[in-house]
Amino acid sequence: MLTSTLIASPLEQFEIVTLIPLTFFGLNISITNSVLFMTFSFLIAIFWISLSFYGNTIIPNNWQLLNEMVYNVTSNMVQDNLGSKGESYFPFIFALHLFLLFCNLIGMVPYSFTVTSHITFTFGLALSIFIGINIIGIQAHGFKFFALFLPRGVPLPIVPLLITIEFLSYIVKVFTLSIRLFANMTSGHTLLKIIAGFAWTMLSAGGLLAVFHLIPLGLLLALIGLELAIAGLQAYVFTLLTCIYLNDVLEFH
Repeated sequence: MLTSTLIASPLEQFEIVTLIPLTFFGLNISITNSVLFMTFSFLIAIFWISLSFYGNTIIPNNWQLLNEMVYNVTSNMVQDNLGSKGESYFPFIFALHLFLLFCNLIGMVPYSFTVTSHITFTFGLALSIFIGINIIGIQAHGFKFFALFLPRGVPLPIVPLLITIEFLSYIVKVFTLSIRLFANMTSGHTLLKIIAGFAWTMLSAGGLLAVFHLIPLGLLLALIGLELAIAGLQAYVFTLLTCIYLNDVLEFH
């Protein structure tokens, strides 16, 4: 009798599964694993912020030091890129940073779901932020905001071409912002699944291969540490670029 071993695809972990099917006037509003873990990440971020103001002492404990470190990282980011005018936007920037950080970190838990590994989520978030930033720019500068696409002193014959180029380069920010986060999280988790599957296959084979499975297992542990660092870095980069794009519309010349 022949037996076959089915090896799960490394992309299977990104599959969206419907948990509670719901429809509203023909629209599919089902609760999926993506919605569940996105809500979970948001609630943890709110819980983290709430605990940040609880039990603080003059001599900080380890929990307070961790809170202050995350706060200072975001505060320095806003101060360096937006200056004093960034104070009014700090609550949003801080909440965005925490939300993305927990979305990435929760995705590292076994049998969980990485929300930021889907381009629909990252693109939707980037597009929403981009639209909000442009609304802020129009409110701050009025119709002068559109001078962003036409630098001063440009010869009249090349104005249409320059406006087209500037507009396209401005729009592409949405795609670069979303694809960067999506690609890094997807590739990292895919690589972890491949190495883990390779180590398990060697262990299941028995004999000499079972001994050498320690090599991919050690590599897997190193990659997990690297992926944890990437999870924090990508949340930081996404938030940093949001600050830079916001500063561009507030201080354009």
